[in-house]
Amino acid sequence: MRFVSTRGKAEPATLSQAIRNGVAPDGGLYMPEELPRIAGASGDTLAEFAADMLRPFFEGDKLESELAAICAEAFDFPVPLVTPDSARPGLRVLELFHGPTGAFKDFGARFLMACFDRIGDPSDPLTVLAATSGDTGGAVGCAAEGREAVRAVILYPKGRVSAFQELQLTCWGEPVRALEVEGDFDDCQRLVKAAFATPELSERHRLTSANSINIGRLLPQMAYLAFAASRAFAETGVQPGFVIPTGNLGHGFAAVYARALGFPVGPILLVTNANRTLFDWHGSGSYEARASVATIANAMDVGAPSNFERLVHLPPELREVGVERVEDETIRVRVKAEHAASGYVWCPHSATAVEAYARLPEEARQERLWIAAATAHPFKFADAVEPLIGVEIEAPPALKAILGREAKKVAISANLEALADALEEPATVAA
Repeated sequence: MRFVSTRGKAEPATLSQAIRNGVAPDGGLYMPEELPRIAGASGDTLAEFAADMLRPFFEGDKLESELAAICAEAFDFPVPLVTPDSARPGLRVLELFHGPTGAFKDFGARFLMACFDRIGDPSDPLTVLAATSGDTGGAVGCAAEGREAVRAVILYPKGRVSAFQELQLTCWGEPVRALEVEGDFDDCQRLVKAAFATPELSERHRLTSANSINIGRLLPQMAYLAFAASRAFAETGVQPGFVIPTGNLGHGFAAVYARALGFPVGPILLVTNANRTLFDWHGSGSYEARASVATIANAMDVGAPSNFERLVHLPPELREVGVERVEDETIRVRVKAEHAASGYVWCPHSATAVEAYARLPEEARQERLWIAAATAHPFKFADAVEPLIGVEIEAPPALKAILGREAKKVAISANLEALADALEEPATVAA
């Protein structure tokens, strides 16, 4: 299989080349040259299912023989599909927060780093640039720590992440570095794109990306969504609907693409916070990027979602989605109400999904199971959630281990010169 740019001005690439490049030379995002139609996939575990499902994408690539090992390495933690409230049996939650950093980004980061470790050269490592609005950087740092063929440089917006998220972004050892940017997430994302667009900088540091713009992030996200859909379909005989909180649109597009491949994914409802770019596009048909707005669901604070370029690359009949928008105060009310009703604790991001589900027409809720993506463990947002529910949230073992680590970061201005200087400095300083 070959991969082409959404902008159509770059040479087709192999999968390894597409993963290595991150972004196509013309600035576009890689997509398969042809949409494979996959009848299904088999496997009792996510790792087995993913290896079977993703085989067509790896066919003919030098990573093909490593696919099963990559999946086994990346997907070695649970991905339960649970019923959070027995009074609403039609709502299931896909808990994506049981990995080492407590967020769905663990799936993509671990899969991608396993690929990079096999693509890269320890004598001349790749440099992963990762802009993060909260969870991506922590997952990338964790997945990159201790590797030899790749280093990670994480850019995050100053004052725009929770206290625990910041620790999780800045606590990793070599070869990981954390850069605190004077700006918002869109500034971080702009710096990453500018670095890639500067040939001297890109070549000198062998830059690549771990954000959802990388095709190596999209593939594993499709796999666990298809796995959940297949389990639900086997139970009910009806394609389940999905409600997915989204910021940069990588997670939402993964659901859209899994459905396009032929997996039993029904209606897809994307949920944003106060950042209304996707919501307005869905209502008007006109896309207008905006400056991001800070919210309590900060990992979704994206005003210019990069993966929109992939969404509109698909034929109209394959990209149909709904979009809901949930403001901060409604998130707070929903977190409190859900805990009072069932005892289930939602993080602010995941709470947007259950709120969007509640807004569906009764007929839509009755005709199928709906799967809400729970994207992060609520402990990561304890400062926002605990005052709402009046209960202390216990840290799971993986996150408890992070609390004892030392934070290190480097503060930089939101300009390319500052990033270039930071890339030259190997050392980190205590936060």
